[in-house]
Amino acid sequence: MSDIVEKLCKNKNLSDEELFELISSDKYDEELYSAADKARRRFYGDKVYIRGLIEFTNYCKNNCYYCGIRSGNKNAVRYRLTKEEILDCCKEGYALGFRTFVLQGGEDPYYTDELICEIVSEIRKGYPDCAITLSIGEKSKDSYLAYFKAGANRYLLRHETADSGHYGKLHPKDMSYDNRRRCLYDLKEIGYQVGSGFMVGSPFQTTENLISDLRFLQDLKPDMIGIGPYITHEQTPFAKYKSGALELTLRIISILRLLFPYALIPSTTALGTIHPNGRELGLKAGANVVMPNLSPVKVRKFYELYENKICTGEEAAQCRGCLERRVESAGYRIVTAVGDVKKNI
Repeated sequence: MSDIVEKLCKNKNLSDEELFELISSDKYDEELYSAADKARRRFYGDKVYIRGLIEFTNYCKNNCYYCGIRSGNKNAVRYRLTKEEILDCCKEGYALGFRTFVLQGGEDPYYTDELICEIVSEIRKGYPDCAITLSIGEKSKDSYLAYFKAGANRYLLRHETADSGHYGKLHPKDMSYDNRRRCLYDLKEIGYQVGSGFMVGSPFQTTENLISDLRFLQDLKPDMIGIGPYITHEQTPFAKYKSGALELTLRIISILRLLFPYALIPSTTALGTIHPNGRELGLKAGANVVMPNLSPVKVRKFYELYENKICTGEEAAQCRGCLERRVESAGYRIVTAVGDVKKNI
C-alpha cells in the first residue's frame, strides 16, 4: 500500500496537499477501493441497507441553476402526492421489507409545517419500527424541531459546496451558504441523524473546492454522506456544461469511507444513470446504502433533477429481486434493518 493511502487509513486525515494528490490522480484508485471496502466491512460487513424513497413533490420555490425542478423551469410537469398517497407508498414499502422511508421533495410551500407533521405522525403511528427521513430543504430551527417531535429522526440536506464563492455560482442570490450551514448544525443540535453531501463535477468546481467539502464534513461529522456526479439538465442555465465523471465520484466515495468509516454512504441513482453498473461500482468503492424508488410509477419520471434518470426496472422498489441480484453480484447482500449509523466500533 502506498504511504499516502496507508496514512489515510491509519490517521483518518491528510494534509490539503495529500488530499489534492489523491483526488487528482488515478494511480491510487485500486488501493483506495480496496482499503475503503475493508473499512466498510469492518463496520458493516457485507450489509447494504435499503431505503424506500418517496419523491412526494417536484414543486420548488428555489431556482438553483443546476436543478431540473427549479422554479424557473416552465417545462417541468409538476405534481404533489396527497397524504393518503404517501401513506400508500409506505404501506407497499413496508410489505416489501423497507424499514426506512425517505420523504424527499422540492421546497414546496404547499406542504406547511402542520401538514408535514401530520404526515410524519401518521407514518410514525403506523410503522413504529421504521426510521423516517426527511429531505425537504432549508427550514427554520423551529420547523425542524416540530418535525422531530412528530416522529422524524433523520434528515438529509446536501451542502452541495463548502466554498461560499462556488455556492454563489450555483445558486441565486436569495440563497446563501451560511444559511445552509446553519440548517445542518441546527439539525445536529436537535438530535437528528444528519446527512449531508455534495455534487462531484458541478460547474466551476475545482479540486480545492472538493477539499473544502471534505474539511466541512470533518467539522460537521454527519451520520450520512450522499455524493453523486453532477448530471446536466437541458432546462437549466447549465445545459451546456458536461456532467461529472464516474471515476472521480468513485474516488471521492472511497476517500469519504476512509475519512468516515462509520458513515452511511449511498450508492446513488445518479451513479446508475451515468454508468450501467454505476451503483455496483459505488458499493465496491465503499458505499453501503441504496435507495430504490417507492414513488407511484405515474410520477417517477417527473422528479427529474437531472436528465435520463433511471426510474424503472431494478430502480423500482417493487423489483427487490433484481436489486438483490445486482447487489450480490458486487459481493454484498441487502438487509431490511433500519440500519442506524455505527459510531462505537
